[in-house]
Amino acid sequence: MGSKVNPKIIRIGQTQSWTSRWFAKKNYADFVKEDITIRKFITNKLKNSGIEKIEIERSANDIVIIITCAKPGIIIGRGGAGIDELRKKIVEKVLGNKQGIKINILEVENPNLSAAVILESLIMDIEKRIPFRRVMKQGIDRVMKAGAKGVKIIMAGRLNGVEIARTETLTEGKVPLHTFRANIDYARSAAKTTYGAIGVKVWIYKGEVFK
Repeated sequence: MGSKVNPKIIRIGQTQSWTSRWFAKKNYADFVKEDITIRKFITNKLKNSGIEKIEIERSANDIVIIITCAKPGIIIGRGGAGIDELRKKIVEKVLGNKQGIKINILEVENPNLSAAVILESLIMDIEKRIPFRRVMKQGIDRVMKAGAKGVKIIMAGRLNGVEIARTETLTEGKVPLHTFRANIDYARSAAKTTYGAIGVKVWIYKGEVFK
């Protein structure tokens, strides 16, 4: 039987790279857990800032966190006060004052070609009770106008508050999931509504990468 796999994970080394870059032996499990905790903390702390990815690099004494987002001004704050506050919170609540930390902020080149940014926008609209078909069509229009080769959006749950949950899929262009050299961005999450969670998945095909 065929099984589904995260299209970004299976393309590491082809079109994707690792988001955690460090080497460890006996502390490997602790570092993995710490990375997960850092990412969850930042994602919850910086909602609505259009975070695309959070990369973590480690050296002997320091941790470097690279946040790629659509709205860097929200994170940086006036005079860099936002970054200073974020660094302080991470050290206090996650790292326990045991290591130095550096935070770098990068801006997404084209937010409309970022699956994570589009996903965040779709979830916000669903939580505002905008009809799901309109949300899906508007999302696909934004992505295709930005120059994507194809896009697929899936929503599942009690769509528009109906009694029976179902799954709806909308696709435009092509999304070749079986081609490893295809540059496919992917993101998934859930919108929290009064009638339950609505699962949302986004695939964006940007073209093939030849190395």
